[in-house]
Amino acid sequence: MPEISEQELRKQLAVGEPGPLYLLIGEEKYLLRRAAERLMDKSCGQAFPEFNRNELSGEAAVDSIADAALALPFMAEHKCVAVKDFNVEERPQQELDKLWELLDSPAETTTLVFWYPTLLFERKKSAKWRKFLEKAGKAGFVVEFRNREAGELKKLLEAESGKQGVSFSPKGLNKLLEYAGQDLNLLLGETEKLSAYAAGLGEREITPAMVEELTPKSTETTVFLMVNALVAGDYEKAYGLLDALLYQNEDPIFILGAMSSSYVDMYRVKAALESGLTSQAPLEYGDYKNRAFRLRYAERDARGLSLETLKACLNLLLEADLALKSSRLEGRLILETLVARLLLTARGGKGQ
Repeated sequence: MPEISEQELRKQLAVGEPGPLYLLIGEEKYLLRRAAERLMDKSCGQAFPEFNRNELSGEAAVDSIADAALALPFMAEHKCVAVKDFNVEERPQQELDKLWELLDSPAETTTLVFWYPTLLFERKKSAKWRKFLEKAGKAGFVVEFRNREAGELKKLLEAESGKQGVSFSPKGLNKLLEYAGQDLNLLLGETEKLSAYAAGLGEREITPAMVEELTPKSTETTVFLMVNALVAGDYEKAYGLLDALLYQNEDPIFILGAMSSSYVDMYRVKAALESGLTSQAPLEYGDYKNRAFRLRYAERDARGLSLETLKACLNLLLEADLALKSSRLEGRLILETLVARLLLTARGGKGQ
């Protein structure tokens, strides 16, 4: 039984025939949580759900999971055992051997659910996770909840705002996605707030001005706007955004990492264009899954910069990274100095 889609999972639950085991993983945590709740409701049945629905934390011992899964349902034909955020990477091999044994012979009267509402993992980088997914796929079903594409998100948010009798202007919706990112839970919360605000004013449309006023910018978005100001030579805006990030107690290393990602995007796009390729060429080798918009922004920001200038900026970012990780200097001082040097470099200086 291989990996199945979200639609296939919904079909299984609609006919009321859940399988013996499910592994719910992925980046889209809002939809994952909803699917897990429905799966637990359906698989524990109507009779005595307080006894036949067992929810365990990720810290539970494998022996406890096995005992719960192998125990017979209480005056019912079926039961559910759900384990949240079970981290196989942190478990000793002795425990994992017991888990593999359980997955090889799942109980016929139990649906065992491993679901991940917060934990993310890289399956390609861990032999333990790969084996877990392989075993789960043979015993039951693996369902991955991927981030939605921009078009899908827009439809969902437009439908949500429509429930309150308002709609997004196209620019307002684009600005919300730019500021809030791809987290559907956050986007739905912001949409509810914006819809109530517009309806309260007697307006029927959510405008870009409303989004600008009411929607907090994610750290990644704020850093992106700061880099945009840096390459444009707008020192006042760049320092203002850096100050806002530090005032919010954002980790300087995280800020630097987000800055570096933006400059790497610009370098990749510039190199692709100078090689006769399109700005979307880095999709083939970079981590741009559901984030192709970053390359469009990178093309715009890198327009006035040479490849040599971008290379110099990357060297400055590397120096700042080493300083943050090895120097006793305050993180604020290192980042403020970096901003000054990047501004000089963008203007054609040497960044000294």
